[in-house]
Amino acid sequence: MDGSKMSQDELVEKLKHQVALENIELLLMKMSRLCFNKCIIKPGPSLDSTEQKCVSMCMDRYMETVSLVSKSFGERLMAESQNMH
Repeated sequence: MDGSKMSQDELVEKLKHQVALENIELLLMKMSRLCFNKCIIKPGPSLDSTEQKCVSMCMDRYMETVSLVSKSFGERLMAESQNMH
């Protein structure tokens, strides 16, 4: 195979990387929308300290929740795959 063509494994890895990036972007968009709607009552040119604190806490909780759900989902997949063998 010449250097200008990607192997199938390289292509799969590149696609996985692209999907991961898109998932991160989607996660950030959802988190931003959720926290903005929850914390920003009167949009203006800047955030006051209450809004800043609310957004920070909202984002922290959102990421903790995503992490917990991902971990639980991964553990469940592992348990199910072990039960299949």
